[in-house]
Amino acid sequence: MNTAVSQHTVSTPVSATPKQALGASVNIPPRRMDFEFDPSSLPRYYYNNDAFCSTFMTAFSSLLPEGERFFVEAVRHYRDQITDPVLKAQISGFIGQEAMHSKEHESFNAAATAQGYPVDKLDKALGALLKLGQKTLPWSAQLAITVALEHYTAIIAEMLLRDEDVQQKFSPEMRNLWMWHAVEENEHKVVAYDVYQAAVGSYALRVGIMVPVTAILFAVQFSYQARLLAHDGKLFNFRENWAGMKYLWNGKKGVFSRLLPQYLDYYKRDFHPNDHDTTELLNVWREKLFGAQGIIPPKARKAAAKKPAAASVH
Repeated sequence: MNTAVSQHTVSTPVSATPKQALGASVNIPPRRMDFEFDPSSLPRYYYNNDAFCSTFMTAFSSLLPEGERFFVEAVRHYRDQITDPVLKAQISGFIGQEAMHSKEHESFNAAATAQGYPVDKLDKALGALLKLGQKTLPWSAQLAITVALEHYTAIIAEMLLRDEDVQQKFSPEMRNLWMWHAVEENEHKVVAYDVYQAAVGSYALRVGIMVPVTAILFAVQFSYQARLLAHDGKLFNFRENWAGMKYLWNGKKGVFSRLLPQYLDYYKRDFHPNDHDTTELLNVWREKLFGAQGIIPPKARKAAAKKPAAASVH
């Protein structure tokens, strides 16, 4: 289990609770950003003025509040079984960060709902599906699902942090949201995996769960996007949608399809999330976002530096 801590330190808010301070001590600080999304001024097609790509990202955002609450519960269940103090501190940071991700995406989702999209209904539908999983699946399977989905978020986040062309296609407020999220996904990408290895450890379960998780994730994602496109009367705009599909999924050139090698690494018996080293990348982006000249608006930078995250990490 790799619990090494980066030498690049993150300051702890002076008013942080002990458990929040634990997360910051291992470079997983919960940051309350308080992003504001005005539905009257937020671009409807905020990614390159493209309906297909923008609805894809909005559909993805609709998955996150309920999905990340599922992750938190799966990891929290095993916390008392963990004896490694570094990993216990990382769990606290993971829980705090995921709570903040739910909060900020709920804020964006509310703005998208105010624009007329049925994002609130999509969120509730996913919540019902995940609650069914929590009632019927053993905790080991729930943690394996979390590890599988955290692998997706980690490799997508790394792509966002590396690809300047993708970054520049977002409107400024949406770029801030997704880049902040991408930094934190990479800060805590080892946590669920290391908890799984310490508490469960089954290779067969880990890779076996990834197959149905992938099928369900894609089915839900594309069905949700279809509902958003249908709402705008663009579901059967085949020319634009085909261009969007090629942009996202065209083999080695596609924004997401080119991540296939990183995805397949998950199936290696000796895989670890730190095999994809993002240490220096994170150092650069922490400064870009939260430094004195950071691109995050000053109000949110101040919140990230001084406010304790209002999240339960007990």
